[in-house]
Amino acid sequence: MKLLKSSWKSLAWTGIYIILILSLLTNLSLITALLLIVPVIVLFNILDTKGFMIHVIPVWIVAFLIHPIYLLMALYFAVPAIFMGRCYKRRATALRTIVVGAATILVEMLLLLFIGTVLFQFDLSQYMQDIVNITMKPLQDMVASNGLSTDLLPSTEDMSLLVDMTIQRIPYALIVSSFLMAIISHVIVRPILSGMGYSVPKLIPAREWRFPRSLIWYYLIGVVIDMIAYNSDSGYLNMISANLVPILNVFFAIQAIGFFFYLAYIRKWHSIIPFLIAIPVLLFPPMAIIGILDIAFPLRQLMTKPKR
Repeated sequence: MKLLKSSWKSLAWTGIYIILILSLLTNLSLITALLLIVPVIVLFNILDTKGFMIHVIPVWIVAFLIHPIYLLMALYFAVPAIFMGRCYKRRATALRTIVVGAATILVEMLLLLFIGTVLFQFDLSQYMQDIVNITMKPLQDMVASNGLSTDLLPSTEDMSLLVDMTIQRIPYALIVSSFLMAIISHVIVRPILSGMGYSVPKLIPAREWRFPRSLIWYYLIGVVIDMIAYNSDSGYLNMISANLVPILNVFFAIQAIGFFFYLAYIRKWHSIIPFLIAIPVLLFPPMAIIGILDIAFPLRQLMTKPKR
């Protein structure tokens, strides 16, 4: 009976995997593509290696019959799913699982970018220029049709500067998006596997999120590099400047969120309050300074220090 129940679960998740592949043909493709990791992780954990291949290979054949590009997408997301699935099977910590998944996704992104550049002569700069032109086209048409002044439109120099800034921020975008994909996958997969009776480590409570004090020194180094790069013509220096501090600010924002969860826990606030505070912390970058202060100074100890 248990074997039959397990078989039905694996078939159900195979069906979900096929549905997600088919949904790539719809307008929801951007959303469902991110979910392709989930069924692969689940199948990898509830089946042995042979059973896993028996279930996923038919799905990949279906994807290929639809269009080879869908098979490539299925394989692309299967790789980080398998790495994360191995971490779950080995009872690795949630943080390690997320880092492994994010690192795998990031390596895949860089590999695709490298292959596209070397083998297919993909020009990232020209691609970004095309994106900017497509984005600006409706505004240009509106200005032209209404007889408005062209001064309202950004100049060619401004658009070139925007393209250059966007290209410089690509490492930041790749790193953040990789971690977001891994975190979303973990948040969805963990309760699913736990509900099936599998032991899956969870992230430590948000109130315990703390980063090492050495991040402050990295931040100071980033600020110095930013000052040096301001009038520098070095492309590498400008790229480091454009990415190091923003990436560190993400860590500080997470630290700030952890601080507010800690404060809510100590002060016995309603559980919804720290979630509401986390929204402006994420949307308003300057609030990350709270995370900097929490790392640099013992703010949490001050909150629990007994009053005289």
